[in-house]
Amino acid sequence: MAMAANEIESLIKAALPDAKVTVEDLAGDGDHYAATVVSEQFRGLSRVRQHQIVYAALRGRMGNELHALALQTTAPD
Repeated sequence: MAMAANEIESLIKAALPDAKVTVEDLAGDGDHYAATVVSEQFRGLSRVRQHQIVYAALRGRMGNELHALALQTTAPD
């Protein structure tokens, strides 16, 4: 079962309320997305830790309803 882009965005924003999130459906199939997440909570964290936070926000859907997510994370400038 596929996920909608707005559902991905909502889950991320629930975990990171200050985040600016953009989600793009790469293949139009609801399974392959690219997301950019900018949050102050990422400041000082490694890229790996930032991605772990986003994956945790998806509550186990990664690899199930969500097949692929190209992820870019950063703290605001």
